[in-house]
Amino acid sequence: MRDVTGLYEEFGDERLPPGQRETSHFPVLSKGETPSVPADSTLDVWGAVDDELSLSLDELKQLESERQRQDFHCVTGWSRFDCVFDGVPFPTLAERAGVHDDAVHVLFHAHDGYATDLPLSDCLREEVLVAWELDGESLPGDHGGPLRVVTPHKYAYKGAKWLSGVEFLIDAERGYWEKRGYSTTANPWNEERYV
Repeated sequence: MRDVTGLYEEFGDERLPPGQRETSHFPVLSKGETPSVPADSTLDVWGAVDDELSLSLDELKQLESERQRQDFHCVTGWSRFDCVFDGVPFPTLAERAGVHDDAVHVLFHAHDGYATDLPLSDCLREEVLVAWELDGESLPGDHGGPLRVVTPHKYAYKGAKWLSGVEFLIDAERGYWEKRGYSTTANPWNEERYV
């Protein structure tokens, strides 16, 4: 297992970002109801890539995956330490698709219509996972199962639940919360919650 809980040293002096409180629980927060994700759903990858992909969960699990211990920071002010996620590191997925040199941004799409964006450089970190397990069990539906993105160096709204697609862009495009005044950078150690 790869332990990435020390990544805070890149961003701040304390593991718990300012304005956060640690919890052992894992609260459930979403923009709406938990959607019904079809059993035969795929993860679609398109945009500025050589090979557009449409991968079932089983096919995704055939890619090089790993287990990581991460911290999880919600923009509402709580953090949960030592979450164990299993999934595909985002750089592995990007390499499989063959991302074009002019791609600069990523827009994550979800089955409930949610979208969130990050610069490609923020996604190409080994600790950004397309995850299907949490703490040794299949990712529960209320936490984004069967598939979600986790971004331990950002507030959690940057990690789409119920992931349906990954779009590589040559220009930035804002996601759901970003269009509503939330920070586009979302660095917990700088308390970048809102614009």
